[in-house]
Amino acid sequence: MAEQETNRVSGFHSESDQGGQHINGDASEAVNENTSNGLRVTIQEGASSSVNGGSPTNGTITPIRKKMERKKSSPMMPTFMVSAPGKVIVFGEHAVVHGKAAIAAAISLRSYLLVNTLSKSKRTVTLKFPDIDFNHSWNIDELPWKIFQQPGKKKYYYSLVTEIDQELFDAVQPFLTDVSIDKPADIRKVHQNSAGSFLYMFLSLGSQSFPGCQYTLRSTIPIGAGLGSSATIAVCLSAALLLQLRTLSGPHPDQPPEEARLQIERINRWAFVYEMFIHGNPSGVDNTVSTQGKAVVFQRTDYNQPPAVRPLWDFPKLPLLLVDTRQAKSTAHEVAKVATLKKKHPQLVGTILTAIDQVTQSSAQLIEEQGFNTEDEESLSKVGEMMTINHGLLVSLGVSHPRLERVRELVDHEGIGWTKLTGAGGGGCSITLLRPGVPREKLDKLEKQLDEEGYSKFETTLGSDGVGVLWPAVLKNGMDEDDVGGMEIDVEKFLSADSNEALEKLVGVHGDRGEREGWKFWRVENRD
Repeated sequence: MAEQETNRVSGFHSESDQGGQHINGDASEAVNENTSNGLRVTIQEGASSSVNGGSPTNGTITPIRKKMERKKSSPMMPTFMVSAPGKVIVFGEHAVVHGKAAIAAAISLRSYLLVNTLSKSKRTVTLKFPDIDFNHSWNIDELPWKIFQQPGKKKYYYSLVTEIDQELFDAVQPFLTDVSIDKPADIRKVHQNSAGSFLYMFLSLGSQSFPGCQYTLRSTIPIGAGLGSSATIAVCLSAALLLQLRTLSGPHPDQPPEEARLQIERINRWAFVYEMFIHGNPSGVDNTVSTQGKAVVFQRTDYNQPPAVRPLWDFPKLPLLLVDTRQAKSTAHEVAKVATLKKKHPQLVGTILTAIDQVTQSSAQLIEEQGFNTEDEESLSKVGEMMTINHGLLVSLGVSHPRLERVRELVDHEGIGWTKLTGAGGGGCSITLLRPGVPREKLDKLEKQLDEEGYSKFETTLGSDGVGVLWPAVLKNGMDEDDVGGMEIDVEKFLSADSNEALEKLVGVHGDRGEREGWKFWRVENRD
């Protein structure tokens, strides 16, 4: 219920052959169109860059003596990291299924992908996702490159892929048969989905000359809670592959928002391919929010067409308490429940769904107002009141749960903020917009009570940054290594983080004093 089709923006033009990638070789021009916001961008590519650290060219031809013909070896790419945020539905649950608008926003719970390039002699690609006990390797030279490189099937990083090619899908299947063969069927299916999606994207973007590498993923996002954990993996892997192919510009502080959005769109397209491999016909909202961060308003009036999506580039960062009820829920069951109720009482339920839509639209307008101030309780209270109304309307549709209502009861009793369910309901998670200046002791008391009653809680931020890059994987962590530039994050350190807190302390994009030095983001917000 929370994914969405990508914006239509073409990437830069490049040429490729079966022997490997040739990026930015000869000067070429690409015209890029974004039909969601009417943006038309024409970009002239220079001929000054090359792949894998090779020497830049200027388009001229210089005679080369025979003794210099041997190609210099390319330096090995440094270890680097990519990170992407989860998401919540802030307004519009269930109404969105019936053609109304909804708002989804990024949260500061994130997935982190560590990318290690191997020596030339090692011709394997490995996925290692310890949080779900998944670890598998493939020999790069044994993968089905031939069919993926066929004319008419070969894709490039700027390609727009709107459906999975069945022949290519089938070509990947033999390479999934030995994935997690010792695991239960349901877990094995999850692992095979992750592996298949990755291989499809890897074979589409890469070539047989791709270096051996290992992708190690850790996450602070609860799985199966409707927070877009699958999409964060898609975004991380997409960004990592495109960075390895050197097809992304930035991120850097002076990058104009329009250029940053172009890079974001490039990542989003291939993340959507990953999601299509697993889900068939996803809406694309999850991967879009995870890629760009901030928030989007989305609406799908025709399920034969992608939803209309309007990015909220300037969505503010808001303090949020996310609570996981740990109550199993079924999205399909809750959606069917509302559909049945609407069939019995079409006019009444139709009015409720319209009211939810009005809450969504009013909230978007409120947040986009020039005078909206995240430090002002009056501004926040208006958004909080919208959340309260939205939750009440969802309760009237019968999609809440006693454990969700218990969270609201505890929050209201302490006067901490405004709470609503997020997602399908029937369990799952709640979100609470925190009042400014809530005493720490009140939050501690609430969190202690939630712990005692078996909830999981996360103090997070709504409207968080999108995909980020740490290149190379070196961070300052207040240790001795800071004196010599910082701590290099290797696989051993990455795997040794034994909790969400330890993982965030080691590699998190935010520290005690805000954004940590080293992490860079494509800044999509408008700047005066």
